[in-house]
Amino acid sequence: MSIPVTLVTGFLGAGKTTFINRALRDAAGVKLAAIVNDFGSINIDADLIADTADTVVGLKNGCICCSLQGDLLRTLRQVVKRGDIGHILIEASGVADPRGIIETLMDPVLREAVRLDAVVTIVDVPDITDAPGRLDDPLWTAQVQAADFIGLAKSGASDTLALRARLASYNKALIFDASEPGAFDLLVAQASAHPAPADRPKVTADRFVSLEWEWMGAVGAERFQACIGRLAPQLVRAKGIVNLLDRDGSFSFNLVGRRATMEPLARLHKACRLVLIGERGRLDVEDARDVLLETFADMRILVQNG
Repeated sequence: MSIPVTLVTGFLGAGKTTFINRALRDAAGVKLAAIVNDFGSINIDADLIADTADTVVGLKNGCICCSLQGDLLRTLRQVVKRGDIGHILIEASGVADPRGIIETLMDPVLREAVRLDAVVTIVDVPDITDAPGRLDDPLWTAQVQAADFIGLAKSGASDTLALRARLASYNKALIFDASEPGAFDLLVAQASAHPAPADRPKVTADRFVSLEWEWMGAVGAERFQACIGRLAPQLVRAKGIVNLLDRDGSFSFNLVGRRATMEPLARLHKACRLVLIGERGRLDVEDARDVLLETFADMRILVQNG
């Protein structure tokens, strides 16, 4: 019997990892595997999911729907060989057009082992409110068009009515609150056989560039805040794991547009690891690298002199 697969997609910073972690916690009695694809060579999302899923596999270096199709096939075969997995979750990169992943999952070689159960697209409600032009973005549109279900993230009752009306025009099976308890069970219950993807041009990730940064040790909270403040105007998305000198433990850092959050993590990580993502021509990768080097290297000097 084939293993069902749920594909979770959505624009940069939409809340895919948060949704997957919640689904993993809710899925009592089902042994799950999570396959995580991230933009860049540092896979932050795999680390953040690792404490929740039974099996986590990280696929790196960009769009899973393009150069990594072969890796996805090999990874799925490895997961299936375990013999004890009841459901597979795939988190697509925020720059991925899901069509390529759907086509991979339709591969006749895989059909006896896995089946695409549902495509869930997570939509960041405040992002649409802050940047209404997102509704016409070709990548955002491709991700929404691919969905069976649409999950609204970071939403309040007052700010979703107009967006729900817009999304209703896509004729999706379900538009739901991505934070509601039991969302995973709800989706599994409503999922059905998935149709082949529509014949349309794929949206590529060429419009984005990224910078990966890794630093052993910790950084001061104020210096890190100032660093991100300098870089934020160039960024669409930033995320990572940060160790702060003046606080105990490691923190998950997330920046979406101008909104930044820091959340404590359950375990201590040895290094600070960041991924910065911006549009080509707007994010100066070398300048951003210099800003990070100045922030972190100066911190080492301060600690040594202190």
